[in-house]
Amino acid sequence: MMQTHSDILDAIRMHGAEAYPEECCGFLLGRITEHGNYVGAAMSVENRRETSREQRFSISAEDFHRADLAAREQGWDIVGFYHSHPDHPARPSATDLAEATFPGYTYAIVSVCGGDAEQITAWSLRPDRSRFESEPIEIISEIFVTP
Repeated sequence: MMQTHSDILDAIRMHGAEAYPEECCGFLLGRITEHGNYVGAAMSVENRRETSREQRFSISAEDFHRADLAAREQGWDIVGFYHSHPDHPARPSATDLAEATFPGYTYAIVSVCGGDAEQITAWSLRPDRSRFESEPIEIISEIFVTP
């Protein structure tokens, strides 16, 4: 299941472009370490939101459970989430902050403009949930890393 860094980033971009003009969403699977989150795979899921899908996404408990099982099969964990911002920058919105629940996870956002996936950024939610802080995306030994 391990993907190269190019595969992970390409999969996120492709999912964002395919879902456009709606938001896409998915999981980041890998390992949480003291040095950061090591992402070995991206797992796309369906946006379960019923309304306002151009500006919002929802992930079901069943999808979370499937992602957890897929991660465990690899000896990994869920280390974060990704979603797209159709025709908006790849930075967290006020809604992203209000709905984020997992400090320590990586939140990746891909900007999709006019159907073309562009920049991917990574963010970490502060422990007090007051704001997101930017995380660099580094490539180490073909693994997407957000230290």
